[in-house]
Amino acid sequence: MFRIFRHYIPKILILLGTTESLILLLSVFLSTGGGISPDHALMFPRAALFCAVMMFVMMAMGLYHNFDEDNSRMVLTRISLSFLLGVVMLVLLYNMLPGLSINHDKFLFAVLISFSGIVTCRLARHFWHNRIPKSNILVIGTGKKAQQLESLNHNYKNSDVRIRSYLDIEENGTRHIAEDRIIDIKQDLSNLVQIAFDNDIREIVIALDERRNTIPINAILDCKMRGIAVTDVNSFLERQLGKICINTLDPSTLIYCDGFIQGEIKSLVKRSFDITVSLALLVLMSPVMLLTMLAILVESSFRGSVIYSQKRIGANDRPFRIYKFRSMRENAEVEGNPVWASKDDARVTRVGRFIRKTRIDELPQLFNVLKGDMSFVGPRPERPEFTRELSGEIPFYSLRHHVKPGITGWAQICFPYGASKGDAREKLQYDLYYLKNNTLFLDILILIQTAAVIFLGKGAR
Repeated sequence: MFRIFRHYIPKILILLGTTESLILLLSVFLSTGGGISPDHALMFPRAALFCAVMMFVMMAMGLYHNFDEDNSRMVLTRISLSFLLGVVMLVLLYNMLPGLSINHDKFLFAVLISFSGIVTCRLARHFWHNRIPKSNILVIGTGKKAQQLESLNHNYKNSDVRIRSYLDIEENGTRHIAEDRIIDIKQDLSNLVQIAFDNDIREIVIALDERRNTIPINAILDCKMRGIAVTDVNSFLERQLGKICINTLDPSTLIYCDGFIQGEIKSLVKRSFDITVSLALLVLMSPVMLLTMLAILVESSFRGSVIYSQKRIGANDRPFRIYKFRSMRENAEVEGNPVWASKDDARVTRVGRFIRKTRIDELPQLFNVLKGDMSFVGPRPERPEFTRELSGEIPFYSLRHHVKPGITGWAQICFPYGASKGDAREKLQYDLYYLKNNTLFLDILILIQTAAVIFLGKGAR
């Protein structure tokens, strides 16, 4: 994993993005035949624009998402849609910036070359993926914390590590790992370095349920001095999964770890970013918002409200009213009792089903952002009734209220729509990752990848 502005990105995705950027750049140069032309000085800016637009659209279509499944048919569909949208965007940009436009025939040739190159790159990645060598991991511990790691070998295709084996050094602990995966060295820790070298171990992860008087300090320190990385289970899971697992978390970990810093400069930059993006989107999406209002009025025979408001909990537990386009029938909740949204919810109208699927119903929240009640990126705000209930049942849930809630967020692009306490618990782990590592870079990344959620209709209800 590479850590860029506090955010972890798998090495395979960095390599993939770099390779495909070069393919896009080279395709423009190849489309000219490599000759020198009078406007040769503009060739690099033209290639850079072509590359930037195509990479932006491919990111927006989820082709560089850490946790997407490696489904060849889905990947090919996303590449095709990316190029279709990318060509449309480039044509519009060429009309606004004619000096950077590419000759029609050469442009089509560049599109054809780059499309073929990227499809070939993705096929090569699919074919060679399981053959790429991974770093071997040795886990110290065989209890519940160690059990959290075992799924990495099977469920995360973009993971660049492989758990080789586990060491059982806990005298009275219950084993939660299969016996054939365990090395038992309770009686002799002096050869830990040799075990690590024999198994080509690059990293040791400490995953002990009970650390008191059980950690082999000298043996582990010896490994570290020999160049073997040593990592705590919480940091390892955060790095590999993009979330902070609350099952292995204790308050002292949060207190002493780096991150969770909300400084004045960071807040000012974020607020400036929120206002700029919100104003731009309000101008850009105003025709869509007007059409949506008209559609809601027509479906309801010009009765009832167009905008729906509801009390939510914001930063520092301050309540505010969130705005949405009304997607359910009037008086959808019996006697005002809060109800989790469900799949194929009968309360949703026909127009409401469409605007929920495309997230158009969220557009009025741009006014919440301008007011300062919300940020563009952050944890989704919950209703007071649900907040009280979840805070009492899910550890660390109240931490999400230390920042402004957002229209979109890391949890929204990594996990489907939350409609239960179990979903709320899972999404909290992604929210904690965002709270710990939030930067402008991560905000921009989330905004780009939110487009994939909208285009592909992920998680809408």
